[in-house]
Amino acid sequence: MVKNKNAENKPIANHASTKNKIYILDTNVLIHDPMSMFAFKGSRVGIPAIVLEEIDKFKKEGTDRGRNAREAIRQLDELRTKGSLGDGVTNDEGTTIQVLFFVTPHDELPFDLRKEDNIIIATALYMQQQGYDVEFITKDLNARVKADALKIPTQDYLKEYVSEEEFYRGWVRIKTSGHNLDARVSELLADVAAGNTLAQNQFVLIENEKNSNDYRVFRYTQGGEFKSLHLPGFHWPLKPRNPQQLMALDLLLDHDIQLVTLLGPAGTGKTFLALLAGLHQVVVDDDYEKMLIARPVVPLGKDIGYIPGTVEEKLHSWMLPIYDNMEFIMHEINVVQHFEELESGHGRRKGKERKQYRKSTGGLAPLDTLIHQNKVSLEAITYMRGRSIPYQFILIDEAQNLTPHEIKTLVTRVGEGSKIILAGDPYQIDSPYLDFSSNGLVYTAEKFKNQKLFGSVFLEISERSELSKIAGKLL
Repeated sequence: MVKNKNAENKPIANHASTKNKIYILDTNVLIHDPMSMFAFKGSRVGIPAIVLEEIDKFKKEGTDRGRNAREAIRQLDELRTKGSLGDGVTNDEGTTIQVLFFVTPHDELPFDLRKEDNIIIATALYMQQQGYDVEFITKDLNARVKADALKIPTQDYLKEYVSEEEFYRGWVRIKTSGHNLDARVSELLADVAAGNTLAQNQFVLIENEKNSNDYRVFRYTQGGEFKSLHLPGFHWPLKPRNPQQLMALDLLLDHDIQLVTLLGPAGTGKTFLALLAGLHQVVVDDDYEKMLIARPVVPLGKDIGYIPGTVEEKLHSWMLPIYDNMEFIMHEINVVQHFEELESGHGRRKGKERKQYRKSTGGLAPLDTLIHQNKVSLEAITYMRGRSIPYQFILIDEAQNLTPHEIKTLVTRVGEGSKIILAGDPYQIDSPYLDFSSNGLVYTAEKFKNQKLFGSVFLEISERSELSKIAGKLL
């Protein structure tokens, strides 16, 4: 695999350069990284002409794909001024970039040459038949299978890659035996600290191996100290159901932590916990002026097509999961608050007096009211470029569908006094151009680990329902 090896996180070829060695790039490689043509230092890089036609289709898009297509074209145009791309243009680092034109191979290919992907593979085969040592670079699994069947060496192109086995989970588990867990805590924490493997704000879960409900949770802080975690101090009738949810709330309620990533399968409570913490800090504690919620517009399955109405009306359909979580939170809080009113004899209070009582007991106004009061804002990610967002609690849901570049664009919008949460499931990616290892959510968690203003938690236990928990394991 072509994988990052240098400090700038740019992929480089790990093969010895030979005179006849040529790396042939698929369209998806240039869309993934428009600078990939320069990653094979000292080697010859071939770009089939049909790739240019495919890139041309994307250049007008206002997406990350369109941006990368335009950048790739600009790089090739700059090379064109230095020589003939048909013959190959060599840059200062000794890399030769050449545009390759398809010539019918001597042997007929066993698949349809009317398809662009097959023409690219045919070009690679032709270059191989001309005596070149060909390496076909593509992110398309099917293309790699086809090339391999034709005995063309092929591999993936990996940029901003994070191994699924080694990605940063934000916590470690230590199991110990014995009934008196507290007696061993200090010793176990000292052993973990001595190993010098913990990142800043990483959690340590000490768990009784005979009883998973008997546990202690600590956060590793600056200076090598451990902070013991306890249930949050707000009096709402909602609390974490497992150790990972406790970790998440600890980060969400800590004002010194400005960036939080919450990862995990469906039903683990990522969005719910973020909304709960955000509402409490905006409505009750008044720590932030507003809670801003956004999520990428990526459909599950076939898109239903054009939706009439205003931006707010169009966005409503994409925000239904947010509405569902908010309604559940408000229902749980307001039901308890209602009974508290009745028990205290205040059930008849009206007007300002009742509103004041609702505030003092932690009750919540309906979501539409909070939106009207500008306490909650539902926005499209599309319109966040170029903004500066101060003093807000920002939640980006379904962040696994964003590229590292898109995540960078969002995080750099965060202004003074704001906090941003990126939540998503890296195992449920709807974008066809991303996977577990290359999506922006996992990449950000890996890059930010050990920063004092950052914390991350991978939530592994589904709490939505028993059916949801079983489905997550079986399906």
